[in-house]
Amino acid sequence: MSEAARTPELPDEPDVSGLVTEDDRGVESIFQAKQMAILTEALGVSWPEGRPFVSMSDVGLFYAVKEAIVPDVLLSVGVDYPPNGHEKKYRSYFIWQFGKPPDLVIEIVSNREGDELTRKFQTYQEIRVPYYVVFDPEHFLGQRSLRIYQLSGASYVEKVDRYFPELGLGLTLWRGTYDGWSEDEWLRWTNPAGELLATGEEAVAAQRNRADSERDRADAERDRADAERDRADAERRRCEELEARLRELEGG
Repeated sequence: MSEAARTPELPDEPDVSGLVTEDDRGVESIFQAKQMAILTEALGVSWPEGRPFVSMSDVGLFYAVKEAIVPDVLLSVGVDYPPNGHEKKYRSYFIWQFGKPPDLVIEIVSNREGDELTRKFQTYQEIRVPYYVVFDPEHFLGQRSLRIYQLSGASYVEKVDRYFPELGLGLTLWRGTYDGWSEDEWLRWTNPAGELLATGEEAVAAQRNRADSERDRADAERDRADAERDRADAERRRCEELEARLRELEGG
C-alpha cells in the first residue's frame, strides 16, 4: 500500500466516536507484559526533567481514521499527554492529535504469527516511524534476539548500533530479575553513557545506597575527628607530664 493510502488527508479533528479503541485483547504472556512494563517504567522514573514525552504499551496507534496498529511499546518525544485522557479522542495515539508519528516503536515477539518482519514492518515504514525495534527473546524469527531499523528516506535500513541520538537513549540486553520474575534476559533502555535507566525499585535502591554511603562517610569523619581529639588529648597530657617533670627537676 502506498504512503498516500496509508496517510490520507484528514480533517483537523476527525470524528472518532465510532472507533473501537479498547478491545479487551490481552498480551500473549506474563513475560511480555513485564517486558513492556520494564521499558515504560524506566522512562517514567529516569527520563530527564523538562523534556516532554509520552510512552505507551499495548495502545492503538491510529494513522488513519479507521486504520490502526498496536505496538507493544511506543515512545514519542516532544509531545505531552492530552489534558483529559478519558475523552474518546485521546484514548489512543492518534497521529493527528499528537502531530507526529511516534519516534520509536518496539514489538516483542511471542510466536511466529505476529508479522513483525512483514506486515508490521511495512506499516511502521509507511507511516514513517523513525525507529522500529523487534525484540525476539525466544528466537522465533531467527538467531538474533534484537533487530533495530532506522528510517532512511522512505525505507527502513538495519542499524548496526543500538543508540538513538535524537532521543538521547540506547537499548541493551540485560540479564537479571524484575518484578518477581526469575532471572531472564530483558530489553532495557540506557542513557548516553550506556548506563541502564533505572526502574522504580532500582532508583529506590540506589538512593538507599547513596544514603548508606553518606552515613558511612559521616561515621568515618566522626571517627577521624574522635581519633584526632584523642591524639590532641594525649599530646596535651604528655606536655603536662613533661612540664611537671621539668618543675620537679628545677625544684630539686
